[in-house]
Amino acid sequence: MKIGLVLSGGGIRGIAHIGLIKVLEDHNIKPDIVSGASAGALVGALYAKGYSTETIIDFFHNTPLFRISFFAKNKPGLLDMEKYQTYFKEYFPEDSFESLEKQLYITATNLEDGRLDFFSSGELINPLLASAALPPVFAPVLINDKLYVDGGIMNNFPVEPLENNCDFIISSFV
Repeated sequence: MKIGLVLSGGGIRGIAHIGLIKVLEDHNIKPDIVSGASAGALVGALYAKGYSTETIIDFFHNTPLFRISFFAKNKPGLLDMEKYQTYFKEYFPEDSFESLEKQLYITATNLEDGRLDFFSSGELINPLLASAALPPVFAPVLINDKLYVDGGIMNNFPVEPLENNCDFIISSFV
């Protein structure tokens, strides 16, 4: 049986997804595919990489959200998402979906055509940053010559990639 896990966006409330993952682990329930938006994309990526719930909590504890050096210069938004690259590289050194232990789908909103895009292969860190780039706090992220922002704007609960690929779907909406 193939199990899917969908994790919504929700800002700081997204850390509640870690509790669900812990309960799943405690009951030996192992989702095969993960889909997430915004904060759910980040928690989902850390989980899909194979990190323990303790390490996922450490990521949020150790990654600064606001620093003077993170302020955007000559970009829209208060904070420049590119400044977070170093922190993300520590947890995702290969910077690819293919390096993950579980299949992962994350969403980001394409600013140029107003469309929701799903990312599931290739470069990982920029789509992750884009998925959580809530305007006007964070500057948009450039991916393949297109600007992207928070995936939760268009779809805060991205269950669609799991619907035809899983026998059972577990969801967390915060």
